[in-house]
Amino acid sequence: MTSQEQAIAKVKAQLQERDTTLRESWVKAMEARLVQDELGKCQKQEGVNHYENCKWLADKYLAMLKENRLKGYKQIDV
Repeated sequence: MTSQEQAIAKVKAQLQERDTTLRESWVKAMEARLVQDELGKCQKQEGVNHYENCKWLADKYLAMLKENRLKGYKQIDV
């Protein structure tokens, strides 16, 4: 391989890695949205008892909010 072909291969690998990272980030964000929808359904269905019966779902949603934020492809080291 010439140096130009190596550079092209390196750029393609970086673009593939960027695409994969963004896709995984969006999947996690959509999972959090699905949990949010299920939490809303649970709260409507359970009525006044939703504090007890939907607590596990609310805790899961709060944990997902902290972990599953959308992240860009740029990493800044501080």
